Amino acid sequence: MDLLIAGFAFILFLPLFIPIAIIQKLTAEGYIFYFQKRIGLYNKYFDLWKFATMLKDSPNMQNGTITLRNDPRVTPLGKYLRATKINELPQVINVLKGDMSIVGPRPLVDKTFQSYPKEIQQRVYNSKPGITGIGSIIFRDEEKLISESDMPPHEFYKTYISPYKGALEMWYQEHKSIWLDIQLVFLTAWVIIFPNSELPHKLYKDLPKREFTKTKV
Repeated sequence: MDLLIAGFAFILFLPLFIPIAIIQKLTAEGYIFYFQKRIGLYNKYFDLWKFATMLKDSPNMQNGTITLRNDPRVTPLGKYLRATKINELPQVINVLKGDMSIVGPRPLVDKTFQSYPKEIQQRVYNSKPGITGIGSIIFRDEEKLISESDMPPHEFYKTYISPYKGALEMWYQEHKSIWLDIQLVFLTAWVIIFPNSELPHKLYKDLPKREFTKTKV
């Protein structure tokens, strides 16, 4: 099913990929794709595909792997690609290669992966990582949450976001099914259109409880 969906999506999105690639080549410091080592199935590394949205040296600049709202390292086109999640679409190539599924836990870089508690690190990638998933849906505007916090970005991520995101991914491990995956694909589109929607929490009453609120950040 992953291969069928990814193959169809690649053909469907190809007319979109081509003009984006041309614009990226003429801007964005001349590079189209961004490849990054991520942790995948059974904690093995793979190269994640994305459209480049930030300056080439951004991992070595302020805030490193964490991106804030209105981050100056993001290119003008990159802001649009990130807001619409179009920058994630090249990951259909990862699905076709067998690195990822359409739905699953988001693949992380080493530094953010190490923020997970040890028991979650050992279990979270017993499923292939996904282009989307419950963690991606609930944290659809992670940049905004981090930007609004009074805490340093990395400290806030480690203290609040990482434990809750890990709990969400464990919830997925316990409930995963084809039907749930279909629902999560629908919810991904839904929260892009309605970013403030609480529909996921209304549908899944047993989701882990949030340990922080806007007033707490």
